[in-house]
Amino acid sequence: MRAVTWHGRDDVRVDTVPDPEIKDPTDVIVQITSSGVCGSDLHLIEVMAPFMTIGDVLGHEPMGVVREVGPGVTELKVGDRVVVPFNISCGTCWMCDQGLQSQCETTQNREQGFGASLFGYTKLYGQVPGGQAEYLRVPFGNTLPIKVPEGPADDRFVYLSDVLPTAWQAVQYAGVVPGGSVLVLGLGPIGDMATRIAKHLGASQVLAADTVPERLARARANGIDVLDSTEQADVVAWVRDKTDGRGPDAVIDAVGMEAHGSPGAKFAQKASALVPDAIMEKVMTVAGADRMAALNTAIEAVRRGGTISLSGVYGGATDPMPLMRMFDKQIEMRMGQANVWRWVPDILPLLTDADPLGVDSFATHRVPLEQAPQAYETFRQKQDGAVKVLLQP
Repeated sequence: MRAVTWHGRDDVRVDTVPDPEIKDPTDVIVQITSSGVCGSDLHLIEVMAPFMTIGDVLGHEPMGVVREVGPGVTELKVGDRVVVPFNISCGTCWMCDQGLQSQCETTQNREQGFGASLFGYTKLYGQVPGGQAEYLRVPFGNTLPIKVPEGPADDRFVYLSDVLPTAWQAVQYAGVVPGGSVLVLGLGPIGDMATRIAKHLGASQVLAADTVPERLARARANGIDVLDSTEQADVVAWVRDKTDGRGPDAVIDAVGMEAHGSPGAKFAQKASALVPDAIMEKVMTVAGADRMAALNTAIEAVRRGGTISLSGVYGGATDPMPLMRMFDKQIEMRMGQANVWRWVPDILPLLTDADPLGVDSFATHRVPLEQAPQAYETFRQKQDGAVKVLLQP
């Protein structure tokens, strides 16, 4: 089959790789019809490169049609249409029962000290082949795939794999309530969707900051109050002016570990390319190579007694945190990989023809799988209005 594979920093290719096969009785083989490109995928060809291996198959936002089932699969049949969550959870362990599928005890990577395995990600999370491919082996066929109805285009459901539950969790962790206020930092796919969800759930004031014109225009068209700046002083002054001087009830950091805005972190990330991967693995697990600009802005912007929700991925271990400032402001902070199945019952009923979250038009680019390298570069450089890219085998 054809698949998007990792070949080094800034090097993504489409290769012919072996077809996946049933290994365990509850495995299913899914023929992929759409698979999203995520901002986290860009991390793999940049700062997370030390944890990758040449030939790794990328992608963790897939959906498709079941083409083969193992002898132990009772909940799916060949021909069923499914979305595959990005985190691999058994659905039956203690953590899964608590709604913490991203911490699944069956697929936890204990030797690395990390949580549940992820499709198409690093050795820290199991190095499981991903879904930017023609076919995908999906374990736990009775509990992991999300069965969706026939009829609507893939765009209606594909975001259940990551974007929708990640943004939904970000809003829930932010404690956004009807009549409340929230600031979203970053209007990439997660930040954009978080603004839509916050508005849908009744927030009276949804603010957002970014600098990419196309992202700002999309949010503005959805009735979001936007600021064309990510400079801390600008953001803090703007939101305080909008909130009677207090700041918003909650801030969602949907940026994570981008180097933009911090010359020191950007230098550290680029310099890591000159250091052997084995050394950088150790450095990144005991030190920090992130930029903290977005998080520091969130800490300054949120009102006293407010909440910060981190949905952007951070990769360093010891980045400095202004704990005195956080303590003084009595800030609550929640974070973590999205627990996909925890939120599916809340989200799925919204994926109707009424389309209250605008999923049908959410993608800006639909690209053949063979054109993945160009799509990655366009998305990475924020060119051609690329906000959300779907690859279609």
